[in-house]
Amino acid sequence: MAERMCGELGSVVAHSAAAAKLFSLSGLFAVYKPKGPTCASVLNQLKEKLLAEAGIQVCARKRKKQILKIGHGGTLDGAAAGILVVGIGKGTKMLSNLLSGSKRYTAIGELGKATDTLDATGKVTEEKPYDQITKGDLERVLQKFVGNIMQVPPLYSALKRDGQSLSSLMKKGKAVEPNPARPVTVYSLSLQNFQPPLFTLDVECGGGFYVRSLVSDIGKELSSCASVKELTRTKHGPFTLEEHALHEDKWTIDEIAQSLEHCMSLVAVEPSLKKLKTEHSEESTVNCEDK
Repeated sequence: MAERMCGELGSVVAHSAAAAKLFSLSGLFAVYKPKGPTCASVLNQLKEKLLAEAGIQVCARKRKKQILKIGHGGTLDGAAAGILVVGIGKGTKMLSNLLSGSKRYTAIGELGKATDTLDATGKVTEEKPYDQITKGDLERVLQKFVGNIMQVPPLYSALKRDGQSLSSLMKKGKAVEPNPARPVTVYSLSLQNFQPPLFTLDVECGGGFYVRSLVSDIGKELSSCASVKELTRTKHGPFTLEEHALHEDKWTIDEIAQSLEHCMSLVAVEPSLKKLKTEHSEESTVNCEDK
């Protein structure tokens, strides 16, 4: 009997008002991604909570089948925290438009220490003196990184080569050649705090930008080295961490429905997001190299 129900309902065993409301949700909203888990695992956790609330059971043999259409609009490093824009239902078709949109980050860099991942999760590859660096030196160097610049992406990144991410290849010990420098845009960059060896940056940038590469390049410009100690994405498109990101305790069908109303009203003023694409619907995680 259970097997027949699985087949008839496409691996969903439930009929309820909550389930009906869940599958009627459509659009963009934002959640808070804590430091540690990957974006994919955050989405899986979100999906599991919503399906459980709706009383929906997924048959084990069809667990891989897409039951709830959901995805995100830009990868955030596992070691980073902050806002993660989520598309649900037809909203997944809007995610690709977010990839080239502006994003804002707060980054804490550490002078005098370079790592293979360009952040605190990697192995230290170089250490250099930093005592000679002043706040004025750092502020002057920052001016070189505003506007349209060229940037080399990190070797540990979501960028693909031969169907695998560079991060996966690096972790397997494969020899990976760096990608060539590519054009990226920095809309604004300012120094928020300077307490050597730590310095705090506020940066707003376009798609394809890596804050880790920025901090590393800043260290080199100062005749030293640097890596990211902490990274938080505070804004993505029209959505901000403070106003729009739902924390885990708010991951309910009703809270998301309410958030969708608010967030989609913001999307209406951004023409690039208003139009739903009719092809290539992304039913799974949408990747973006912008950390």
